[in-house]
Amino acid sequence: MVMNIFYTVLQDFGLAAVPAVGFAMIFNVPKEALKYCAVAGAIGHALRFSLYQIGPLPIEWSTLIAACVVSVIGIYWAQKWRAHPKVFTVAAIIPMIPGVNAFTALLAMVDLERKGFSQELLKTAIDNGLRAFFIIAALAVGLAMPGLLFYRRKPVV
Repeated sequence: MVMNIFYTVLQDFGLAAVPAVGFAMIFNVPKEALKYCAVAGAIGHALRFSLYQIGPLPIEWSTLIAACVVSVIGIYWAQKWRAHPKVFTVAAIIPMIPGVNAFTALLAMVDLERKGFSQELLKTAIDNGLRAFFIIAALAVGLAMPGLLFYRRKPVV
């Protein structure tokens, strides 16, 4: 059982690196930074997957934690390699975008228009739309929070 979970997380780790590198290439990230984008994307997605599937956290909180970790890693690498943190973090965050939830919500809204009102369709549209919204909000806050804490010019209190 434990090995099965380990292999599942390892598979998620490897598969998440592929879109991270792809989007890094679209954003013209330097060739030397592609491997770091892959590792950051894989770490973030595998952490979110682990917290959501294995741990007791909902997907929104798992996404927030994973985005914060990716952002901290990006800040560290940016200082080490003298680059902007967004070089490492933006492409690494993209594999966590909730495409399935957003698409399901849109399909339910289209079906509401075509087939008429239904409680089930409305519930599907609202549930998936809100889940997609909160996951995207968690990605945005998680990406911004470490930068706001590390680069503050005034004290927090």
